[in-house]
Amino acid sequence: MKVLLIGGSGIVGSLVTPFLKEKHQLRVFDLRPPQDESLDYFHGSVTDHEALLKASKGLDALVYMAMGSLDWDEWPGTNSGFDANVKGLHFALKAAASDGIKQAVYCSSMSVYANLHNRYFSDEEITSDETNLYGFTKWLGEEVCRNACRRWGMNITALRLCLPTAREKWLEETVAGTPTIATVDEDVANAMLAGLELKAGFQTFMISGDYEEKLMNMSKARRLLNWAPKARPIR
Repeated sequence: MKVLLIGGSGIVGSLVTPFLKEKHQLRVFDLRPPQDESLDYFHGSVTDHEALLKASKGLDALVYMAMGSLDWDEWPGTNSGFDANVKGLHFALKAAASDGIKQAVYCSSMSVYANLHNRYFSDEEITSDETNLYGFTKWLGEEVCRNACRRWGMNITALRLCLPTAREKWLEETVAGTPTIATVDEDVANAMLAGLELKAGFQTFMISGDYEEKLMNMSKARRLLNWAPKARPIR
Protein backbone atom coordinates (compact mmCIF):
# COMPACT_ATOMS: atom_id res chain seq x y z
CA MET A 1 0.00 0.00 0.00
CA LYS A 2 1.22 3.54 -0.78
CA VAL A 3 0.67 5.67 2.33
CA LEU A 4 0.92 9.42 2.88
CA LEU A 5 2.25 10.37 6.31
CA ILE A 6 1.09 13.90 7.04
CA GLY A 7 3.27 15.36 9.75
CA GLY A 8 5.53 12.35 9.31
CA SER A 9 8.69 14.24 10.29
CA GLY A 10 7.41 15.03 13.78
CA ILE A 11 7.87 13.24 17.08
CA VAL A 12 5.35 10.47 16.47
CA GLY A 13 6.25 10.10 12.81
CA SER A 14 9.94 9.67 13.57
CA LEU A 15 9.12 6.94 16.10
CA VAL A 16 6.79 4.87 13.92
CA THR A 17 8.22 5.32 10.41
CA PRO A 18 10.80 2.50 10.69
CA PHE A 19 7.98 0.03 11.44
CA LEU A 20 5.52 1.37 8.87
CA LYS A 21 8.26 1.28 6.24
CA GLU A 22 8.53 -2.50 6.63
CA LYS A 23 4.94 -2.94 5.44
CA HIS A 24 4.15 -0.05 3.10
CA GLN A 25 5.61 2.42 0.64
CA LEU A 26 5.68 5.79 2.37
CA ARG A 27 5.51 9.44 1.36
CA VAL A 28 6.02 12.15 3.99
CA PHE A 29 4.27 15.52 3.83
CA ASP A 30 5.68 18.03 6.29
CA LEU A 31 7.30 21.42 6.67
CA ARG A 32 10.65 19.73 7.20
CA PRO A 33 12.13 16.55 5.73
CA PRO A 34 12.01 13.26 7.62
CA GLN A 35 15.03 11.78 9.38
CA ASP A 36 14.94 8.88 6.91
CA GLU A 37 16.28 10.48 3.73
CA SER A 38 15.28 7.47 1.63
CA LEU A 39 11.58 8.35 1.94
CA ASP A 40 9.64 10.23 -0.71
CA TYR A 41 9.13 13.74 0.66
CA PHE A 42 6.75 16.58 -0.18
CA HIS A 43 7.28 19.93 1.49
CA GLY A 44 4.16 21.78 2.54
CA SER A 45 1.74 23.04 5.17
CA VAL A 46 -1.51 21.30 6.10
CA THR A 47 -3.28 24.62 5.48
CA ASP A 48 -2.21 24.51 1.81
CA HIS A 49 -4.91 22.49 0.07
CA GLU A 50 -3.19 22.60 -3.31
CA ALA A 51 0.00 21.15 -1.84
CA LEU A 52 -2.02 18.40 -0.17
CA LEU A 53 -3.71 17.58 -3.48
CA LYS A 54 -0.31 17.12 -5.14
CA ALA A 55 1.01 15.00 -2.28
CA SER A 56 -2.05 12.72 -2.33
CA LYS A 57 -1.77 11.81 -6.01
CA GLY A 58 -1.42 8.12 -6.72
CA LEU A 59 -1.63 6.95 -3.09
CA ASP A 60 -3.89 4.47 -1.31
CA ALA A 61 -4.17 5.74 2.24
CA LEU A 62 -3.06 8.41 4.67
CA VAL A 63 -1.99 8.68 8.30
CA TYR A 64 -2.54 12.12 9.78
CA MET A 65 0.04 12.87 12.50
CA ALA A 66 0.18 16.67 12.50
CA MET A 67 -0.26 17.86 16.09
CA GLY A 68 -0.28 21.63 16.26
CA SER A 69 0.66 23.39 19.45
CA LEU A 70 1.10 21.58 22.76
CA ASP A 71 0.94 24.93 24.55
CA TRP A 72 -1.42 24.42 27.48
CA ASP A 73 -1.60 28.20 28.03
CA GLU A 74 -3.90 28.18 25.01
CA TRP A 75 -3.64 31.65 23.49
CA PRO A 76 -0.06 31.47 22.10
CA GLY A 77 -0.87 28.21 20.32
CA THR A 78 -4.43 28.86 19.20
CA ASN A 79 -3.67 29.34 15.50
CA SER A 80 -1.45 26.29 15.14
CA GLY A 81 -3.76 24.12 17.23
CA PHE A 82 -6.84 24.81 15.12
CA ASP A 83 -4.82 24.86 11.89
CA ALA A 84 -3.31 21.41 12.46
CA ASN A 85 -6.08 19.58 14.29
CA VAL A 86 -9.15 20.98 12.55
CA LYS A 87 -8.60 23.03 9.38
CA GLY A 88 -5.56 21.14 8.10
CA LEU A 89 -7.15 17.78 8.86
CA HIS A 90 -10.25 18.74 6.87
CA PHE A 91 -8.09 19.89 3.97
CA ALA A 92 -6.07 16.67 4.04
CA LEU A 93 -9.12 14.41 4.07
CA LYS A 94 -10.78 16.42 1.31
CA ALA A 95 -7.64 16.18 -0.82
CA ALA A 96 -7.41 12.45 -0.18
CA ALA A 97 -11.07 11.86 -1.01
CA SER A 98 -10.77 13.83 -4.25
CA ASP A 99 -8.06 11.40 -5.35
CA GLY A 100 -10.10 8.35 -4.42
CA ILE A 101 -8.36 7.54 -1.13
CA LYS A 102 -10.78 5.75 1.19
CA GLN A 103 -8.53 4.62 4.06
CA ALA A 104 -7.16 6.94 6.73
CA VAL A 105 -5.80 6.90 10.25
CA TYR A 106 -6.09 9.99 12.44
CA CYS A 107 -3.70 10.31 15.36
CA SER A 108 -5.96 11.66 18.04
CA SER A 109 -5.06 11.64 21.72
CA MET A 110 -6.40 10.52 25.08
CA SER A 111 -5.89 14.18 25.91
CA VAL A 112 -9.45 14.65 24.65
CA TYR A 113 -10.25 13.83 28.29
CA ALA A 114 -9.57 15.90 31.39
CA ASN A 115 -7.97 14.39 34.51
CA LEU A 116 -6.52 11.60 32.40
CA HIS A 117 -4.51 10.00 35.22
CA ASN A 118 -7.22 10.10 37.86
CA ARG A 119 -10.07 8.08 36.38
CA TYR A 120 -10.90 4.80 34.67
CA PHE A 121 -12.03 4.70 31.05
CA SER A 122 -14.46 1.85 30.50
CA ASP A 123 -14.96 2.44 26.77
CA GLU A 124 -14.54 4.90 23.92
CA GLU A 125 -18.08 6.26 24.27
CA ILE A 126 -17.23 8.39 27.31
CA THR A 127 -17.88 11.98 26.27
CA SER A 128 -14.76 14.05 25.63
CA ASP A 129 -14.48 16.78 28.26
CA GLU A 130 -11.08 18.48 27.93
CA THR A 131 -11.25 22.28 27.72
CA ASN A 132 -7.55 23.03 27.14
CA LEU A 133 -6.49 23.82 23.59
CA TYR A 134 -4.69 20.64 22.59
CA GLY A 135 -7.23 18.11 23.82
CA PHE A 136 -10.18 20.20 22.70
CA THR A 137 -8.89 20.58 19.14
CA LYS A 138 -8.00 16.88 18.99
CA TRP A 139 -11.62 16.10 19.84
CA LEU A 140 -12.79 18.54 17.17
CA GLY A 141 -10.51 16.65 14.78
CA GLU A 142 -12.40 13.45 15.53
CA GLU A 143 -15.60 15.21 14.49
CA VAL A 144 -13.91 16.34 11.28
CA CYS A 145 -13.15 12.67 10.61
CA ARG A 146 -16.71 11.62 11.38
CA ASN A 147 -17.96 14.21 8.89
CA ALA A 148 -15.50 13.03 6.22
CA CYS A 149 -16.81 9.48 6.57
CA ARG A 150 -20.37 10.65 6.08
CA ARG A 151 -19.58 13.09 3.29
CA TRP A 152 -17.01 11.17 1.25
CA GLY A 153 -17.55 7.56 2.28
CA MET A 154 -14.12 7.18 3.87
CA ASN A 155 -12.99 4.68 6.49
CA ILE A 156 -11.19 6.62 9.20
CA THR A 157 -9.69 5.10 12.32
CA ALA A 158 -9.05 7.61 15.10
CA LEU A 159 -6.38 6.40 17.50
CA ARG A 160 -6.42 8.09 20.90
CA LEU A 161 -2.71 7.76 21.50
CA CYS A 162 -0.95 7.95 24.86
CA LEU A 163 2.62 9.26 25.02
CA PRO A 164 4.32 7.38 22.15
CA THR A 165 7.77 6.51 23.49
CA ALA A 166 10.95 4.87 22.17
CA ARG A 167 11.31 1.33 23.51
CA GLU A 168 14.57 2.01 25.35
CA LYS A 169 13.09 4.96 27.22
CA TRP A 170 9.89 3.05 27.99
CA LEU A 171 11.85 0.17 29.51
CA GLU A 172 13.91 2.59 31.59
CA GLU A 173 10.87 4.36 33.00
CA THR A 174 8.27 1.61 33.36
CA VAL A 175 8.07 -0.50 36.51
CA ALA A 176 6.01 -3.68 36.81
CA GLY A 177 2.91 -3.17 38.93
CA THR A 178 2.86 0.59 38.34
CA PRO A 179 0.19 1.65 35.83
CA THR A 180 1.48 3.45 32.75
CA ILE A 181 -0.19 4.96 29.71
CA ALA A 182 3.04 5.59 27.76
CA THR A 183 3.08 3.42 24.64
CA VAL A 184 6.08 1.81 22.95
CA ASP A 185 6.80 2.99 19.41
CA GLU A 186 6.27 -0.42 17.82
CA ASP A 187 2.90 -0.85 19.56
CA VAL A 188 1.81 2.55 18.24
CA ALA A 189 2.93 1.62 14.73
CA ASN A 190 1.07 -1.69 14.89
CA ALA A 191 -2.12 0.16 15.82
CA MET A 192 -1.66 2.40 12.78
CA LEU A 193 -1.06 -0.58 10.52
CA ALA A 194 -4.23 -2.24 11.79
CA GLY A 195 -6.18 0.99 11.35
CA LEU A 196 -5.10 1.25 7.72
CA GLU A 197 -6.79 -2.09 7.05
CA LEU A 198 -10.02 -1.47 8.98
CA LYS A 199 -13.07 -0.81 6.81
CA ALA A 200 -15.67 0.21 9.36
CA GLY A 201 -16.48 3.87 8.72
CA PHE A 202 -15.44 6.13 11.58
CA GLN A 203 -14.15 4.38 14.70
CA THR A 204 -12.25 5.60 17.77
CA PHE A 205 -9.87 3.49 19.83
CA MET A 206 -7.96 3.95 23.06
CA ILE A 207 -4.33 3.04 22.37
CA SER A 208 -2.17 2.81 25.47
CA GLY A 209 0.72 0.96 27.04
CA ASP A 210 -1.57 0.12 29.97
CA TYR A 211 -1.03 -3.62 29.44
CA GLU A 212 -2.90 -4.59 32.63
CA GLU A 213 -5.78 -2.27 31.69
CA LYS A 214 -5.84 -0.67 35.12
CA LEU A 215 -6.62 2.71 33.61
CA MET A 216 -8.54 1.93 30.44
CA ASN A 217 -10.45 -0.90 28.83
CA MET A 218 -9.01 -1.56 25.38
CA SER A 219 -11.29 -4.46 24.44
CA LYS A 220 -12.57 -2.58 21.37
CA ALA A 221 -9.04 -2.41 19.95
CA ARG A 222 -8.60 -6.13 20.56
CA ARG A 223 -11.91 -6.92 18.93
CA LEU A 224 -11.78 -4.74 15.80
CA LEU A 225 -8.05 -4.14 15.29
CA ASN A 226 -6.70 -7.35 16.79
CA TRP A 227 -4.42 -5.02 18.74
CA ALA A 228 -3.14 -4.94 22.30
CA PRO A 229 0.09 -3.50 23.76
CA LYS A 230 2.86 -6.09 23.66
CA ALA A 231 5.57 -4.24 25.57
CA ARG A 232 6.25 -5.40 29.12
CA PRO A 233 8.59 -3.93 31.76
CA ILE A 234 11.72 -5.83 32.72
CA ARG A 235 11.91 -4.58 36.30
